[in-house]
Amino acid sequence: MKITVAWPAARMVAVPQRVPRAASYALSDPIAPPKPLWASADWSSYPMNLSGAIRNRLMKQRSTPSHALATSTTIGSTFPRRLIANVAVPNTPLVSRAIEYVRDYSEPYLFNHVMRSWLFAATLAEFRGVPYDPEVLAVSLLLHDLGLAEAFSGPLRFEVESANAARAFARKEGLDERRAQLIWDSVALNSTPSIGLHKESEVALCTMGIGVDWGGGWCYDSIDDHRMKSIVEAFPRLKMKERFTRTICGIVESRPETTYDNFARDFGERFIPGYRRPSLVDSLLNSPFEE
Repeated sequence: MKITVAWPAARMVAVPQRVPRAASYALSDPIAPPKPLWASADWSSYPMNLSGAIRNRLMKQRSTPSHALATSTTIGSTFPRRLIANVAVPNTPLVSRAIEYVRDYSEPYLFNHVMRSWLFAATLAEFRGVPYDPEVLAVSLLLHDLGLAEAFSGPLRFEVESANAARAFARKEGLDERRAQLIWDSVALNSTPSIGLHKESEVALCTMGIGVDWGGGWCYDSIDDHRMKSIVEAFPRLKMKERFTRTICGIVESRPETTYDNFARDFGERFIPGYRRPSLVDSLLNSPFEE
């Protein structure tokens, strides 16, 4: 049985409009950087399928107190660090600008979502000892839902709009093309775990951090209770289930052609009367070729 929901009409804007800021979060004093791990990693040979290995090790470490892990993160020595919700993250101008950027253009619930996703991903990397580029991971997760903001909406599926906006931000900040493209991949593939989990560690961690915040996602049980409580208290969910559903359903109604091959389709099939995606089977069987 389908559920009919009255969604508010989409508003058109000529220029980016900023939204009210979410509640401020508390930061601790900077932490002395550890010995670098990710900087010396062989990126070409690093195993990309992190999901099984991370889950096995994380479940063994779940009983370790979060405060005991805060000084063993894999962030390289070239990056100063600070604590956000008891999670060590890079304290660099790039990351600070990314936080302000997404805060200025996102609704509070969405800002809190990307912050939690980033902190969950950093926690998973910390527990696992995964070598990664912490600035790339931070920018990817912080900007991964820009396409849901009115200022960045467009004709493409929202993950691609988000990826394009994130890459443009990275280029403007002076990142080289390799790192900018890695950000694009991390954002564009964040909701496609069957691909994202088999790519570079930044892409896989981006997918997994978002999956944790989704609720029943990958490695949710790997975050210890103390760390989970600290992150959620610092960045409350603000009725994310309801608000995210409304946002995605708005896209399904206004741009259904962008939803047929991704998770937004599930929202359309459940909540939007008359929504029906074309079948690729029909495309094949009705092709004009004679056989």
